[in-house]
Amino acid sequence: MNAIIDCPSPNHDERTLPVSMLVLHYTGMQDAASAIARLTDAEAKVSSHYLVAEDGQVMRLVGEDRRAWHAGKALWRGISDVNSASIGIEIVNPGHEFGYRPFPASQMDALVPLVADIVQRYGIEPANVVGHSDVAPARKQDPGELFDWELLARLGLAVPRPRKNLADPHWTPGGFLLALERFGYDVSDGPAAVTAFQRRFRPETVDGIADGECRAILLRLLLDREPIANAPA
Repeated sequence: MNAIIDCPSPNHDERTLPVSMLVLHYTGMQDAASAIARLTDAEAKVSSHYLVAEDGQVMRLVGEDRRAWHAGKALWRGISDVNSASIGIEIVNPGHEFGYRPFPASQMDALVPLVADIVQRYGIEPANVVGHSDVAPARKQDPGELFDWELLARLGLAVPRPRKNLADPHWTPGGFLLALERFGYDVSDGPAAVTAFQRRFRPETVDGIADGECRAILLRLLLDREPIANAPA
């Protein structure tokens, strides 16, 4: 893993939960310098534990023992203080507002060992390696549909997209949301939750509509995790 540069942020406080999650973000700003300036600005009241630049440089902004302020109002699998329960990594990318683009190989090559190290040290399960949009679907889009979740999944660092044994359960829209909530999402804004699910597990078509393919993918995700008797009706 590349050497990590310390770039301390004042924006942190005490954890109240053990680390069980890893949340990936994009910076969503025009360049890395702007993002670093904001994440280390006391008045901005935002931060993350790490930042990964496009050239692969990794910076540490907040110590892992501290609660960084990266997730905001968020929910995942019943955890509402996501900041306390997670490590947050900001990945430099202009985001949807400033010219969203693929994440370069140099950046992913630096991110992967960082994620692997964190996951191994804390025993974080793949289902709890998530994007900001997964934990805050009504507010966030990052790291977005261009992020290479499949790469992390192949390495056992994230849940893979199911591609085999898919069958449409023909849930109603409400049934899909119940299943999505069971998987871990906040479904208080239904279309936003569906969109977040698509960015993560069906990124080629992100339209907020739970079609047969989305239903089949979600059913398979639940069946891979739970006994078949407990699958949503």
